[in-house]
Amino acid sequence: MNLLQNWTRTFLVGMFCYCCLPLSSLASPLPLKEATALSNHSCTLSKNNFQRTYIMNRTKTLAKQARLFDKDTDNRFIGEHLYININKNDRCYLMKRVTDIVVTNALSELKNQSASVQDVTNFLVHLNVELRHCKPLGHTEHIESNLKKMKDKLNQLGENGKNKAVGELDLLFDYLENACTKTLKKPHNRERGHKKQ
Repeated sequence: MNLLQNWTRTFLVGMFCYCCLPLSSLASPLPLKEATALSNHSCTLSKNNFQRTYIMNRTKTLAKQARLFDKDTDNRFIGEHLYININKNDRCYLMKRVTDIVVTNALSELKNQSASVQDVTNFLVHLNVELRHCKPLGHTEHIESNLKKMKDKLNQLGENGKNKAVGELDLLFDYLENACTKTLKKPHNRERGHKKQ
């Protein structure tokens, strides 16, 4: 009887190992490194931020007004060139940094000039506050390199660079939305009104 019980126990344990363990490995969670690589939840904004008609209209109007003073039609700050060598999961972080550059180097000096500038500046600052925990998932060398090119070009163009940065606020709005919201829109339709770099 003891021999039969031992054999039965061994048989059941063996069947469990043979049948169930391979399935349990399929159901186990991803290792932390892989799971992190798939998404970055701190780099997500609500779609509602971009669906407020008032702020959309203010942004477009401000950009349109600034383009009237932009004498440089050869360069572009906001565009697909920013994404060269950038992992898709790091695009929101990149656009957060671009937003900070535009606010700090262009909008902050104009902030007291009109209610439109104030509203758009506050909106962009609010988005950056929401993204305060957004960090890059991979190496940052390409991100920093692309941002440095943008800052260098902005400084090189001087006053006209500020006009250009404000004139591309509608593009910045689109790129931020596309990079930082879960449901991606179709390619940037507003890009057609701007000459490419």
